[in-house]
Amino acid sequence: MQNAQRDTLRQFVVENFLFGQVDNLSDQDSFLEKGIIDSTGILELISFLERHYRIKIADEDLIEQNFDSIDKLMAFLSRKLRVSKD
Repeated sequence: MQNAQRDTLRQFVVENFLFGQVDNLSDQDSFLEKGIIDSTGILELISFLERHYRIKIADEDLIEQNFDSIDKLMAFLSRKLRVSKD
């Protein structure tokens, strides 16, 4: 299940922010440091997560540690999905 989620997140980032150019993007690469996603891109990413995974992202979730790499997105998404099941 997590591999499918990771693939979905990676595909969204590659298609929407790298325009199909993978360019050796690792799961640990910082989106902000590499200039992959800016503040507007973060809003697109949040909208995608809310629609695709049917979660609500609260204002207090809007921190760099949750959205700055594939790995950070996976950790955040795992927490949100676990909480939504409880």
